[in-house]
Amino acid sequence: MAKIIGNPLPDMPWENKPAGCTEPVWRYSQNPIIPRNLIPCANSIFNSAAVRYQDEYRGVFRVDNKAREMRLHAGKSQDGVNWTIEEEPIRFVCENLKDADEVGVFEYGYDPRVCFIEDRYYVTWCNGYHGPTIGLAYTFDFKTFYKMENIFIPFNRNGVLFPRKINGNYAILSRPSDNGHTPFGDIFYSESPDLTYWGCHRHVMSTRGGWESTKIGAGPTPIETDEGWLLIYHGVLTSCNGFVYSFGAALLDLEKPWKVLKRGHSYLLSPQTLYECVGDVPNVAFPCSCLTDSETGRIAIYYGCADTVTGMAFTTVDEIMDFLNREG
Repeated sequence: MAKIIGNPLPDMPWENKPAGCTEPVWRYSQNPIIPRNLIPCANSIFNSAAVRYQDEYRGVFRVDNKAREMRLHAGKSQDGVNWTIEEEPIRFVCENLKDADEVGVFEYGYDPRVCFIEDRYYVTWCNGYHGPTIGLAYTFDFKTFYKMENIFIPFNRNGVLFPRKINGNYAILSRPSDNGHTPFGDIFYSESPDLTYWGCHRHVMSTRGGWESTKIGAGPTPIETDEGWLLIYHGVLTSCNGFVYSFGAALLDLEKPWKVLKRGHSYLLSPQTLYECVGDVPNVAFPCSCLTDSETGRIAIYYGCADTVTGMAFTTVDEIMDFLNREG
């Protein structure tokens, strides 16, 4: 079977598959792990990114405050389940921006991802700059965050970096969009020599029928395996009750990640529990980050639930590969 390329993480959050469960992904029995009101200013906390940092866990969290402004907050945890989130949003340092007085102005930010590359942690998010685009920053300690140039012009969402250079260049997946609640969207690949100038854009995947018939978007940082990049992505269908967000999986070529090797026909997880179906935006299961253990192949997925709270689900690389081999 496939092997995860990366570091062991023996103390990562984990719960064994329940007896009788036949699904490739199963929910944490104590969900949601982050309530909507963990900090006083919060209306909701969801669609957030967690990573291993030294001997603990750190993260960047989407917090929609009680004025319904979308902000990014830093947080930390000893076990990856019980989190402390800073009450004040991240204030980005803009000393490396050419036009900090314009580009550095924070309008809004949501759906962050965090990716470790080489010697630092990069944060990407949907950033407000004359419409939604992909913001980029880096941090060494999750205390000071240095804002970089926006990756794309508007309109774009779901910017997800690869955890290493590919053929000498940084690489990212994104979903070009419009300025509204986008009723369309495919996943594209782009690359850059310096994280400032982006090009070599390649189409990766289009929408299909059923659970991913309206739009799709990259989820957590792609997981490198010896068989390809394992991509967990969200798909959306338009029902008589509005959009429904679920997530599935695909396998991308290691050196040409715009080439899809396998792609599941069914979803891995769809909104079915009360906390996924009832909230500010009903019927949403939106994955933003994963923790992985290269020794056991375990995968823990953090996902937003109904745009209100944060949940966790579990799987293994073997479970996902079995799923893709059956359906891909």
